[in-house]
Amino acid sequence: MKLLRWGLRGAEQPGLLDSNGVLRDLTGHVPDIAGEVLSPAGLDRLRTLDPDTLPLVPGTPRLGPPVGGTGKFVAIGLNYADHAAETGAAVPPEPVVFLKATSCIVGPNDDVEIPRGSVKTDWEVELGVVIGSTAKYVPLESALDHVAGYCVVNDVSERDFQMNRSGTWDKGKGHDGFGPVGPWLVTRDEVPEPQDLRLWLEVDGRRYQDGSTRTMVYGVAFLVHYLSQFMTLHPGDLICTGTPPGVGLGQKPPVFLKPGQTMRLSVEGLGVQTQRTVQA
Repeated sequence: MKLLRWGLRGAEQPGLLDSNGVLRDLTGHVPDIAGEVLSPAGLDRLRTLDPDTLPLVPGTPRLGPPVGGTGKFVAIGLNYADHAAETGAAVPPEPVVFLKATSCIVGPNDDVEIPRGSVKTDWEVELGVVIGSTAKYVPLESALDHVAGYCVVNDVSERDFQMNRSGTWDKGKGHDGFGPVGPWLVTRDEVPEPQDLRLWLEVDGRRYQDGSTRTMVYGVAFLVHYLSQFMTLHPGDLICTGTPPGVGLGQKPPVFLKPGQTMRLSVEGLGVQTQRTVQA
């Protein structure tokens, strides 16, 4: 299934995309794409619905982030061997973990703000993982059982804030709009191999990133297992799993975003995002 949320920011309604790519309304069946709805039992109940009997959503409404009620937005740094190489960093002996502010989460096509004082706002296409059932100390072999599905994430980053403003990376990762998510949550059964997905990103029509999740250092199952040793993951929590090479910081010379540009990005089978950059 391809689950989504549509409507004005802060008032999104649940929906799904049918086999013809038509947006259908789920408001008569679930309150939101969140919480228990993301559990195996909740998703199984949605699968019993005939999409052709659901009301059509008229027009072309704004798409919001496909999951509501996200309590944690966990990110993994330097998780692609080829990306670590382009930044001059060593492959970490354990996953690098940081948190993005949940207030940065926006819809897949919402504007991305360039923060005041920014000189190094950068892009990062990533495979997003949505937790569907509570995960605490989960074994590696059953880690994927706790995944509801996958989505596209743009882990927008301000490199100067991230690297030169003291402390952890969080200062460069949490500005409003720095977490476009969606357009859809694609349930796990439709993504049988998350470690073999192409992902790409373009700025103003120029392709900068064009990679594959095959080069991830730590795969999805390991990340869910690993994170669950340090924090309990709850339904709706979001993990972004790192980015392939081609970020602005890695260009020679480096290239960073300016107001008035357009980013397009995708992960294979998970839809396309398009964002305009605006000055905060």
